[in-house]
Amino acid sequence: MTDVSRLPGAFVYHWDWQLRGLCREADNALFFHPSGERGAAHHAREEAAKAVCAECPVRIECRRHALQTREPYGVWGGLTEDERQRLLARSSPRSSRGAASAVA
Repeated sequence: MTDVSRLPGAFVYHWDWQLRGLCREADNALFFHPSGERGAAHHAREEAAKAVCAECPVRIECRRHALQTREPYGVWGGLTEDERQRLLARSSPRSSRGAASAVA
């Protein structure tokens, strides 16, 4: 579950980057795997999602958000769930700031 205590306040400038995301024009299912998806289908879907992210003008903001809130599902900012977990595991156990600052 996303750690909502890490979410920024309700100020628009904290969230307006989401309006510029290329994912808004794509099918949501591309970024979140269906139950039981495995193997080649899983890999192909993740690679297609990452291709969208690679061209996205807010990829860095999206990645930072996913790392700071410990987003548990989906491809965010070009990182899969497993990739985010590995980055967070390498960062300080007290804070995800180390991983979040390594997003570029």
